[in-house]
Amino acid sequence: MTLSTKRRALILNASLGVLLLGGAGAAWASLGGGGGPAEPGNVLTTRVTRGTVESAVTASGAVESARSRSLSFATQGTVESISVEPGQKVKKGQVLARLDDESAREGVDAAKASLDAAADGDTDSATGYSQYVAAKNAYQAAKRALAGTVIKAPFAGTVTAVGGTVGGPSQVQEGGFVDVADPGRLQIVGNFTESDVSKLKVGQQAQITFDAIPGVTATGEVALIGAQPQTEDNVVSYAATIKLTDVPGQVRLGQTASVSVVVERADDVLTLPSAVITTAGGRSTVTVLENGRQTVRVVETGVRGTTGTEIVSGLQEGDQVVRPVVTPTGQTGGFFRGGFGGRP
Repeated sequence: MTLSTKRRALILNASLGVLLLGGAGAAWASLGGGGGPAEPGNVLTTRVTRGTVESAVTASGAVESARSRSLSFATQGTVESISVEPGQKVKKGQVLARLDDESAREGVDAAKASLDAAADGDTDSATGYSQYVAAKNAYQAAKRALAGTVIKAPFAGTVTAVGGTVGGPSQVQEGGFVDVADPGRLQIVGNFTESDVSKLKVGQQAQITFDAIPGVTATGEVALIGAQPQTEDNVVSYAATIKLTDVPGQVRLGQTASVSVVVERADDVLTLPSAVITTAGGRSTVTVLENGRQTVRVVETGVRGTTGTEIVSGLQEGDQVVRPVVTPTGQTGGFFRGGFGGRP
């Protein structure tokens, strides 16, 4: 007997429905649906361990000297000589540049002659004494003008800039004629967000890395926290000065650096990777694998680091906590239960 076309279609659709339901049931079972026991070998877990957790805030800035000076001539004139160039190391008191001082020397000689004449006059009278005082002041001013034709290093350091030229005027349009910095006293001024700056305290330790010299790190500490806010692109930040306490030899003035300041630290505490902890509504939970079953457990957390979090209560050392699955798009997609084989 031949089946009608309509009846054959009904039988085919019913068969496909049974197959689809069977496949869905198998998939649900493989994912642990229905609250059944999980297979320990097919669950990715991490153990609660004991260790140190650090919480840090970060900023970036450029290496600068904590002691620097922009030096200028104290008098006007024509530049006669420049004895240094940028990058050159100098000693305290070393001459850096000179002006043509012929006119200044003549001024000193003339002022000295006037002072001598006034001293030989009648200094006992009010008029004579007044003339003597005026001549003495003029002589001192002439000597200062002569001294102002020379720029000397106020401390040992490195020349960072020279703003003038030989034969040019003593005054430059911007900055000093010669800039000097002390490379032995380095610092970084970084801008921290308003939420991060509230965690900073003077004396906190910092780690510094440098863009131009990968693998090289320096240590430092918070030396100063600015009180005035800065706003850029609607983001409020505060400047904080980090004093470098251990400076590798490769570090140079002006290099870009990243600063990480440890604001909280907990030693010898229970820890878990932060990624396995779910926080919602002010409550933190983890999924624990215990006796082959997965159980959601409430935990109390302490210091939250970049990758790890302190567990104050709710877990014991050695407990196995289920790790969430990260999808190919980078999103956390539940907890893995089968298909690849697990590792404790």
